[in-house]
Amino acid sequence: MGRSLMRYDADVGFTYMPSTKIRVQGMGGGYLVRTNTSGFRSDREFTKERATGSFRVLLFGDSQSAGDGMVNALRYSDLLEQKVPGLEVQNYAVSGTGTDQHYLTYMQQRSVEHDLVVIGLYAENIRRVSRRILMSADANGDVTYRSKPYFTLDGERLELCNVPVPKRTWTEETVGDEHRAHVLRFGDEYAALKEAPQWLAGLPGRLSPDGSARQLARALRQRLSGGRMHPLPEYDRADNDEWQLLRAILMAWIARSSVPVVILLLPHETALTGVSDPTNYQQRFAELSRDTGCEVVDALPRLASNDAQPSRFWSASSGHLSEVGHEAIADLLAPLVRARMPHPAENSRPDHLRTCG
Repeated sequence: MGRSLMRYDADVGFTYMPSTKIRVQGMGGGYLVRTNTSGFRSDREFTKERATGSFRVLLFGDSQSAGDGMVNALRYSDLLEQKVPGLEVQNYAVSGTGTDQHYLTYMQQRSVEHDLVVIGLYAENIRRVSRRILMSADANGDVTYRSKPYFTLDGERLELCNVPVPKRTWTEETVGDEHRAHVLRFGDEYAALKEAPQWLAGLPGRLSPDGSARQLARALRQRLSGGRMHPLPEYDRADNDEWQLLRAILMAWIARSSVPVVILLLPHETALTGVSDPTNYQQRFAELSRDTGCEVVDALPRLASNDAQPSRFWSASSGHLSEVGHEAIADLLAPLVRARMPHPAENSRPDHLRTCG
C-alpha cells in the first residue's frame, strides 16, 4: 500500500497531504508530486503577503489546473510565471474537486494578498457541483469515494450543505445503495458510449491500455451514429438546474471578490478532439460573461486552431492536458496577465478584454 496523497478537510472535503513528495504512477509512466506545508502542489511555500513590486494571481481548479500527469514546473501556472516577470501564481487547484469546492477554498484563502483571481473551470465540472460524493485516486492507484460539501439553490439563494464534511470514505464495494445516486465517477459523461453496440463498447479494453483506443471507439461511434457525442447535456438550456447551480456559485464568487476574476474555460476532451460540439457550453459562459461583466477566456480556440493538431494538447495516457497543452494555456494567459500589471502604456489592455467589476 502506497502513501496517501489526499487528506480529509472538514470545510472542502479533501486536499493534498502537506509537505509530501510522492511519485505517482500512470499509464504513461510516473511523475513526482510535491506539496508545500499548506497542502497544495508547489515547490515553494505560500505566503500571505506578496513581495514588494510583485503581482499575485490566485488560481483555483481541479486536476487540469493542478497538473495531473506532470511535475509542478511543467504546469501552466508555473510556466506562466516564467513568461511574465514579476508575476507570482499561487496554485490552489486540487485533483478530483468541483467548482463548489474551489469557491470554498477561495473563501479560506481570500485574506491572502492578491491582485487577480483565475478560476480554471474544466467544462465537466458542471456535473461535480450537483454531487455529494466524488471519486478520487491515491498515488498508488487505489480508488476512493470521498464526501464533499455541496450547495443547493433556493430561488436565487445558495445554501451550503454537508459541512462539516463527513470524514468517512468508501470503496466501490462498500459504498451503499443510499449513496450511489450521489456519486460522480470518472468518465460518467461517457455514458452514451455504453449504449453503442457491444463490440464497440468493449473496444477500448481490447485494443490498448493507454487511452488512445477510447478516442478511436468514440470516433467510430460518431461515424456509425451519424453525429457527434453529446457528453454534457447539462449545458443545453439556460434554465437547466445544474447550470443554474453552477452559474449561481460563479456569480457569488465574482460578487464577493474585491479584485478582478477571470474564468479560464478548459474544454472537455471530446470538444478538443472534435468528437463533440462545444457550442452549448460556450453559449452558457458567454451569457454569464454578458450578465456579470466577467471575462471568460475560452481555451478551445487556441488549442484547436487550424494550424495545430488538437490531439497534441491532450495526453490520452493521463486523461489531462499534455505538456504542450499546458504550454499553450500559459501562452494564452500571459498577455492577459501582463495587461493587468502596473506596466507602461505598451502593455495597455486590449479593447476586447473585459473584467469582473
